[in-house]
Amino acid sequence: MTTQDVSSPRSLLATVTARVAGFEPYLYALLRIIFAVVLFTHGLPKVLRTAHGSMADPMAASINLIQNVMGLPFAAQLAFLVMLLETAGALMLATGLGTRLVALLIAIQMVAISYALGPTWPWIDRGIEFPVLMGFLALYIVARGGGVYSLDARLGTRLR
Repeated sequence: MTTQDVSSPRSLLATVTARVAGFEPYLYALLRIIFAVVLFTHGLPKVLRTAHGSMADPMAASINLIQNVMGLPFAAQLAFLVMLLETAGALMLATGLGTRLVALLIAIQMVAISYALGPTWPWIDRGIEFPVLMGFLALYIVARGGGVYSLDARLGTRLR
């Protein structure tokens, strides 16, 4: 490669792109783990029944949302499943175990949350930006699977 080749913007972009592409498997694993950590921070207060943000009791708030806003039966049981998904599911997602199934369930949960919160988009006052973003990220993980650095890959899971 000549000096002229390296200094051209196209050549420089190709070089940078090739080097960054090598980090992709690591960055995807990190993305999956950070996504799981964020989800876990919403599940753990439900398990511990401790305050989270403006909610004094997140589990009671989930039951209320499911029962009174969404009008669904078995609100306590559904809230328990949400808590389970946000804790055990988040741990599974972080390790890459059952990645596609867990991510699909999270995507469904985010659609339900977006519906329950209504079509509001303000960055403050409980808008739906967060669950919409989380939902689409979960869909990406469904399509992508666990990746190279996951228990799914290590175990040879066909659904990785």
